[in-house]
Amino acid sequence: MENDNLTLIKQNVTAIQQSLPSDVLLVAAAKTRLPEEVQAAINAGIKVIGYNYVQEAEQMHPFIDEAVKWHMIGHLQKNKVKKAIGLFDMIETIDSVELALEVNKKCASTGKVMPVLIEVNSGKESNKTGVLPEDVSQLIMKIHDLPHLRIQGLMTMGPRFGNPEDARPYFRATKSVFDRIKNAGIPHVEMRFLSMGMSNSYKIAVEEGANIVRIGTVLFGTRCL
Repeated sequence: MENDNLTLIKQNVTAIQQSLPSDVLLVAAAKTRLPEEVQAAINAGIKVIGYNYVQEAEQMHPFIDEAVKWHMIGHLQKNKVKKAIGLFDMIETIDSVELALEVNKKCASTGKVMPVLIEVNSGKESNKTGVLPEDVSQLIMKIHDLPHLRIQGLMTMGPRFGNPEDARPYFRATKSVFDRIKNAGIPHVEMRFLSMGMSNSYKIAVEEGANIVRIGTVLFGTRCL
């Protein structure tokens, strides 16, 4: 990895963080990135890295600064839960009772309490995971008292558009669900985080209430093959 590329990553981190409100958490979406790229981002101030796949996170763990937090930002398969709970500090993609039960079960065996977000399929896209907006409350009511889970908010991918402005209605709809649940005062549910927006849409997401953004390409550059 050329020093120029690592320097550019550090500059990108600084620029993005300076453009974000102070209460918005920048998650570096590190899928397919080399260890030195990720470490450069951490050296520039990244506190949280996100991985889409358990296997990749497992391979990267030995190379990454222990001070960083790890978020699972991709779909989590039930058969990967045991490894996931040892790797990640938050799972942003809970989307079913079955997955929640499995995470709770595996966390119970180690005494861990896992912070989680509920993934919302805000665009109601058949090819994407996540709970439909109208079903989020029902899912939360079924899992809110699991002792080894802590529901802390919502996450959405949203449909991807060439014009990021087109994503605004989906972010706005997710924020509406977030506010409704927050105001419901459900026991053991602390609606702290709204994770929305990626490289092409994070500015719109922040305008619509996101306080976590997951950014890869704008931070690291064009993805490695």
